[in-house]
Amino acid sequence: MNNKNNALLIIDMQQEDSFVLEHVDTVVANVATLLHAARRQRMPVIFTRHINQADGSDLPRGEPCAADGGPDSYRAGTWQVEILEALAPRADEWMVDKGRYSAFHRTDLDARLKAQGIDTLFICGVLTDVCVLTSVFDAFALGYHIGLVSDACTTTTLAGHHSALLIMANWVYSLEILTSEQCLRAFQRLDYLSLKPPRPDFFAHQPHEFESALARLQSHLARTQE
Repeated sequence: MNNKNNALLIIDMQQEDSFVLEHVDTVVANVATLLHAARRQRMPVIFTRHINQADGSDLPRGEPCAADGGPDSYRAGTWQVEILEALAPRADEWMVDKGRYSAFHRTDLDARLKAQGIDTLFICGVLTDVCVLTSVFDAFALGYHIGLVSDACTTTTLAGHHSALLIMANWVYSLEILTSEQCLRAFQRLDYLSLKPPRPDFFAHQPHEFESALARLQSHLARTQE
């Protein structure tokens, strides 16, 4: 990975507690470690917040609503939309508010990154199979090199988390998947290990082969920690 012109993109690490997330304490700790290291390296840091208009006027079709017709989660004006205290942004760090899953949809993120000459994104956060997944695909479409930090992401189930990793590994050609330990080495411009699938659909599998595909993914990721 080219270690010039990097940024750390932290997706939706908010107070919202409507979803029970797997290994969330470990993920928060890993994101905090990456954040501290990025700051030490003076690397640009971008936070995103998913925010739904309180009156529900901008909700996508079918989005769950509360009894008052407003959004059921990530409601503007509530404490739930704020970033976790353990990851509190600094005044000079970017905040991108979004009303859809992807960090790039109807935001100025791409323009701001390109204005700063940033071409490589280290991505972490939640949810792996929703906002992280869509942000990674959009970043790929927009021409960015992507380092996805696997143990600094999570979602509601481990199956969902690993399914999303498999999908991204299969089709995001500019992607590297790495652990937070290896990401810290990349931040310091040291040699590091990562999973770079050698061809499209490298982790292709049929339903009955899911466990074996997952085992292959975990095996490749384990090698990055040797």
